[in-house]
Amino acid sequence: MMLSRSRPSLPHLLSLRLLGTGASRTAAVKQPDLLSATLAFEEPGAFRVKSLGELLRALGIFGLCSFPVLVNNCGKLMSVGRTLLGRRVFSLLLRPTVYAQFVAGENESEISQSIEKMSVLGLRPMLAVPIEEDLGESTGEKRYDDNMETMLECVRLSHSNAWSKDPMMQLKITALLSPELCVKLTTLITQQPYDLNLLVRAMDGEPIKFPGLNESEVAHFLCGLQRLNKIAEASVNKVRVLVDAEYTYMNPALSLVTIAMMKKFNKDGAWIWNTYQCYLKESRSVLLEALRLSNDEGFCLGVKLVRGAYMDKERKLAENEGRLDPVHQCWEDTNDSYNGSLDVMLEAISQKPERYRIIVATHNEESVRRAAKRKGGLCSIQVHAIRLSGRHGPLPGASGSGESHRIAGNSQREGPAEARVLQKTEPEGRQPIGLLHRGNPLHTLN
Repeated sequence: MMLSRSRPSLPHLLSLRLLGTGASRTAAVKQPDLLSATLAFEEPGAFRVKSLGELLRALGIFGLCSFPVLVNNCGKLMSVGRTLLGRRVFSLLLRPTVYAQFVAGENESEISQSIEKMSVLGLRPMLAVPIEEDLGESTGEKRYDDNMETMLECVRLSHSNAWSKDPMMQLKITALLSPELCVKLTTLITQQPYDLNLLVRAMDGEPIKFPGLNESEVAHFLCGLQRLNKIAEASVNKVRVLVDAEYTYMNPALSLVTIAMMKKFNKDGAWIWNTYQCYLKESRSVLLEALRLSNDEGFCLGVKLVRGAYMDKERKLAENEGRLDPVHQCWEDTNDSYNGSLDVMLEAISQKPERYRIIVATHNEESVRRAAKRKGGLCSIQVHAIRLSGRHGPLPGASGSGESHRIAGNSQREGPAEARVLQKTEPEGRQPIGLLHRGNPLHTLN
């Protein structure tokens, strides 16, 4: 199906993440035996909502994903396929295969049916808008406004449907603010940090002048901040908004904006969350700085803890620019980074559970067990776990794990939504199935 040139249809812009409800229940103090019993990752009942055809389709798709030549050239292959077959035939071939593997539905009714099926496994949803831009892909204020409307509709869907008692959604700031400006802001704040109060005032519509930006850049920054402000205003006390991290050359700007939103909207609870990528060597210091700001500025901190998904590009950029590789050298180092940051957050939550919250966003079984064990041993706190479905390894069927279905992957460029899903998900799943069994993937996976 083609995307609209004016305003994209909502189903083509949402992803659906399902979180394990068991993981978010309040844990009794000192009950590790109970936790071990509930975290049955090999529970065969997890497959009972899948038909034989769905399982065979998954096996076939991830078999193809294990061939690097197909994954590394998927964009070119899809372009050739659309040219030779035509958009209609190409879409007909892709929809019942790759698209169906990662998509929970194309309208609210289909999404609800998928959620109802997955609720049997103790999972609950988190809608996401996976629109993002990189350098050279800026689409202009009109498209950013359209993206904002889509995100507001996502807030409405998350809040109005009885899908979850604690609804969440996910977004990327580069869908609302140009990556070029984010890169420039990153350079500027490295030299002279911006005052958070300045950004909060700009969100309220005050005509602020930001040092280092020209008139057009200031105008665009103000528009972007006000778009984010509208989303946050619609979400506070209703839906928790998880802001994704992206590339290292723009992450400081994304964090600056997200922290400013936290300062304004997280006074009484964690409604705006930030994402911390533990495959980066600097991740621990970035997380500790966020904890410091939360304490100094008096706002609640929501943390989505991931490993990361941009390893190849980050390493290539570092090599081309002659700087140190920002990514940990091996999977074990990333695991240590992830688990160390997890311990930091769980300790903070144990001290001030009303001020801090965390989502353990991982495919790694050990990390989920670690979080469940720590929360059981510390105090009665909430920890959420999340992972992707349609991916490698068995579906989660126990407390402490979660699952995600991608409804569509689209970064506001032309082309069928199903094609954007394939390009986004195949590089993340390039490892042979055997290597990825039971949450033991390369550290590029969240």
